[in-house]
Amino acid sequence: MSNLELKKTALVLIDLQKGIAGRTGFTPYSAQAVIEKNKKIVEAFKNTEALIVFVHVKNYGPETLHPHTDTLNTTPQVLPTDYAEFVMEEAYDQEIHNVIHVAKHNWGAFYGTDLDVQLRRRGIDQIILTGIATTIGCDTTAREAFQHGYQVIAVEDAMTDFNGELHTAIMENIFSRLGRVRTTQQILDMCPVK
Repeated sequence: MSNLELKKTALVLIDLQKGIAGRTGFTPYSAQAVIEKNKKIVEAFKNTEALIVFVHVKNYGPETLHPHTDTLNTTPQVLPTDYAEFVMEEAYDQEIHNVIHVAKHNWGAFYGTDLDVQLRRRGIDQIILTGIATTIGCDTTAREAFQHGYQVIAVEDAMTDFNGELHTAIMENIFSRLGRVRTTQQILDMCPVK
């Protein structure tokens, strides 16, 4: 397993925010277990040449896609005031110089945001992807990253979902075709020594 070239790598954390990570019923991992795995990766990446990107949904306004669907939308019309706040204090730590925030209005982190510009201006060509939920924000972002030409590494145990079977199926059948699937420990082992 080769080392990561940090100056060309971005850690992209999807929707680790109070309004999403605060929900219950995640499987195969609890939200807290996923947050702890993400903390370990952020700790390894902080103040290195890598970029750390905290992505969150700020609101569901007119920028949000509103398709007609067969499934009832369970997103509340009025969101709590702390809905978009990140659950990891590292997102706000002024001592970490390589962190940016991206606000999205839809499932994926690329559509309607400046994420692609932020990555390209820094010469980044590889994304390490984590977050909640596997089948929504993570899957959509992985597909968008693939279509934008980025190398994608999905961190299996640093993601979770409301459906454990779908989590596993996406890891095995989608993410493994878009890029690579690794564990948190494998990512840590790929980090060059600081």
